[in-house]
Amino acid sequence: MVMDHGCLVRMKKTITEISAQKRNRRRVNISLDGSYAFSLDRVTAAWLKVGRELSDAEIEKLQTSDEVEIGINQALNLLSHRSRSVAEMTRYLEGKGYAPATLKAVLARLEEEGLLNDERFGREWIENRNTFRPRSQSQLKAELRFKGLAESSIESALEESGVDDATLAMAAARKQAHRYLSSDYEIYRKKLGNALLRRGFSYATVNETLRTLWNEMQHTETVEPNKLWSN
Repeated sequence: MVMDHGCLVRMKKTITEISAQKRNRRRVNISLDGSYAFSLDRVTAAWLKVGRELSDAEIEKLQTSDEVEIGINQALNLLSHRSRSVAEMTRYLEGKGYAPATLKAVLARLEEEGLLNDERFGREWIENRNTFRPRSQSQLKAELRFKGLAESSIESALEESGVDDATLAMAAARKQAHRYLSSDYEIYRKKLGNALLRRGFSYATVNETLRTLWNEMQHTETVEPNKLWSN
């Protein structure tokens, strides 16, 4: 410390070494006044040079920026597996113990760079479900609510998909119908019907789907109504 007009002024510290970490080449160790002080991501440390003086405020800012970069890298690793909603990413980063200010900064960067977008996430989720595991719109809504999407984003994504429950139920049934090609109608009705009900389709939609698909598969007359599902 030195005295300046009766006030205490903290002296700046000088960078005496910047060295790459052996186990993580993306990080560097920073030494101040001849002693190791902290480590930083290479992106954060890019503008630092040996001999530069740093105030306490500058050191704190560097460490805060570094924490954001670490959060970004962890978020990118999570996103490499599949897209995430804002709520999913928030829960993930909260679980990593980030401070609220850091969490807010990481989320803002991800949204600014287009890596987090709930409306796009909703469209992609529905498209994936409709392609591989079709289910009712009510079940899709429940899934997206669980993912933290706002109702407006959910409704927009469903409207953009352009499909209704009848279409989705038939798509789901066709993916499983081959299992029941040699079955009698009662087995077909119970097993495929239960599979469709588990995906959130109504009894009325299931009945119509079962009847239409059975006739198509068997090339027979319309199935008697008394053999349909009842609530």
